[in-house]
Amino acid sequence: MTIEKYQGCHTAIITPFLEGEIDYESLAKLVDFQCESGIDGIVSVGTTGESPTLSKVQHIEVVKRTVEFVNSRVPVIAGTGSNSTEEAVLLTKQADEAGADAFLVVAPYYNKPNAEGLFLHFSEIAKVTTKPIILYSIPSRCGIEIGVDVVRRLHEAYPHVAMIKEAGGSCNKVSEMASSLGDDFLVLSGDDGLTLPFMSVGAKGIISVTSNAYPKELSEMVKLALAGDFKEALDVHNKYFELFNKLFIEPNPVPVKYILEKMGKITTRDVRMPLCDVSEQTRGILDDCLAKL
Repeated sequence: MTIEKYQGCHTAIITPFLEGEIDYESLAKLVDFQCESGIDGIVSVGTTGESPTLSKVQHIEVVKRTVEFVNSRVPVIAGTGSNSTEEAVLLTKQADEAGADAFLVVAPYYNKPNAEGLFLHFSEIAKVTTKPIILYSIPSRCGIEIGVDVVRRLHEAYPHVAMIKEAGGSCNKVSEMASSLGDDFLVLSGDDGLTLPFMSVGAKGIISVTSNAYPKELSEMVKLALAGDFKEALDVHNKYFELFNKLFIEPNPVPVKYILEKMGKITTRDVRMPLCDVSEQTRGILDDCLAKL
């Protein structure tokens, strides 16, 4: 199994809504925008895609339609994680059947298993597919991290558990994984603002929120870093750094949907409850960011 094609910038794509239903016309246009702008991959129905408020039927339908819209231009990575092992296994099976190229599986949230529980949870998922699995460690949302020892055990037992989206903020952890797990394991940043620091110590790309709106620019930044040109990459980072931060002053994907609506990339910025519309104050902040860009 080759994982080199998963280096680069992947967009954690939003799920557009219109009058309460999934807006597949806007999704198709957004996918085209991504692919035509040089993005390296698309993550369907992650947290940015509002996976917590999609039904299981909608979840798999969005993956299936995204695969159709992408039409083999880039890899499609399906978010199939859950804090229920049985549910994560089922979603992974169904997303595999729907044509996804790889799977993003988050650490179980709320029930907070220990290291052995994490290993067993991800092992059950790994048993139902031969396609690449990307672990997703994001302690701020899950309350636990996927430790390096667990990552190592999983990769040794199941070689197709070959990547991690790391959103814990630690360059030390990225450096340890990149140096100890070898070239057949890939670390991807889970935080736009930490992409360059993480890549400077061994990460090979990003699963990005900002690239929903700026796929060409984020892809270029990552390509420069992969080529070792951190000076030019830093220029891109500095230009978009304020936006990297401001996109999270309200819960993701509320701010990025506002920007995409302003750019005319989606019909409405609607989100599903318990998320709600962007505040007037945040709209002003985001408008200022866009004006500077």
